[in-house]
Amino acid sequence: MWRDAPAAYGPHKTLYNRFIRWSEAGVFNQIFAMLAGKSQATGVVMIDATYLKAHRTAASLLKKGALSRRIGRTKGGLNTKLHAVCDGDGRPLALLLSEGQVSDYKGAATLLSALPDAHVLLADKGYDSNWFRQALLSLGITPCIPGRKGRKQPATYDPELYKQRNLIERMFGRIKDWRRIHTRYDRCAHTFTSAISIAAVIMFWL
Repeated sequence: MWRDAPAAYGPHKTLYNRFIRWSEAGVFNQIFAMLAGKSQATGVVMIDATYLKAHRTAASLLKKGALSRRIGRTKGGLNTKLHAVCDGDGRPLALLLSEGQVSDYKGAATLLSALPDAHVLLADKGYDSNWFRQALLSLGITPCIPGRKGRKQPATYDPELYKQRNLIERMFGRIKDWRRIHTRYDRCAHTFTSAISIAAVIMFWL
């Protein structure tokens, strides 16, 4: 609660209004991007996504013409999906918020431009597609992705290197330890994204 902030920071209403203004301006996202851009462990990167349950207070109906809140309906109810790219130390390099029903493919396509100059990318079977592999190769990145069972042409990958993918799973687990991230209470996508950026900066980049 904003009322719990130390009095030295000023009135809680002023703090809230400043947070909203900075969120709309993308200040917190820019701070995260600047710090993440200094990573030196970008030889091997990872990509994955996780669901974040939307609380009923965040899922109220939008008025016509309002901006998307990045909340969608899945089998588990109303959800938001967080897509992320991590470096070889398990620290987030890029974050993307989408509706819960958005496929991992679409998230990966959006994050392609945010990939660093890596040598290898680790991902699970959900990212096994010919177009994604070709897109990585065109960037000079070798995909380390196990193939799906129904794949006509078997996919080759390094099983030992693939074991490092647990780092991105642990990164999601640490971020979701924050109650405000684990369950989405924010109605606006920009404030929720700012909260995720703040959590990522504090836990991984400071």
